[in-house]
Amino acid sequence: MGEMMNEPTLLKRAVEELDYVVGCNRLVQEQDLPQLNYLKACIKEFFRLHPFTAFNPPHVSTMDTTIAGYFIPKGSHVLLSRRGLGRNPNVWADPLRFNPDRHLQGKERQVVLTYDELRMISFSTGKCGCPAVVLGSTITIIMLARLLQGFTWEPVCKELPINLVENHDDLSLAKPLVLIAKPRLPQHLYPNI
Repeated sequence: MGEMMNEPTLLKRAVEELDYVVGCNRLVQEQDLPQLNYLKACIKEFFRLHPFTAFNPPHVSTMDTTIAGYFIPKGSHVLLSRRGLGRNPNVWADPLRFNPDRHLQGKERQVVLTYDELRMISFSTGKCGCPAVVLGSTITIIMLARLLQGFTWEPVCKELPINLVENHDDLSLAKPLVLIAKPRLPQHLYPNI
């Protein structure tokens, strides 16, 4: 949300996609997700720039192998830096810039939140990858879609850009992101609490 708040045109584009695909008379559903490519590109870009953890779980090499020109002997403990992969200037043009369009290029018609190559790690990769990647992807997309579809967002402090500096102990924001949400859909779509 912070990245999109800092780039209002990107936020507007995601909301326009939701309005076009879903409309404003019902909530986004799982069957809508294949048509929400721009929203998925935004999420993929979030994962690239702001992984939820600094490293993947450690793995042990079961045989001698070479990956990207690096020899990895059998029995080596391998840790991959999620942040390092996602911000690698040898792989990503302008790596610190939030740019969802980079995931919309190429032959693929559907944006998926994983990479088979080691350009970034969103959930995990390989044979021992996250078994819940489909569930996690679906929940993440629906959650952001409903937040954007259901509310207009504005920062409490109108000063932009929003500070997205990360905490040194983990990758959470050093200062909480505080936003004001205003309903944008018909009242009957909001459950009574």
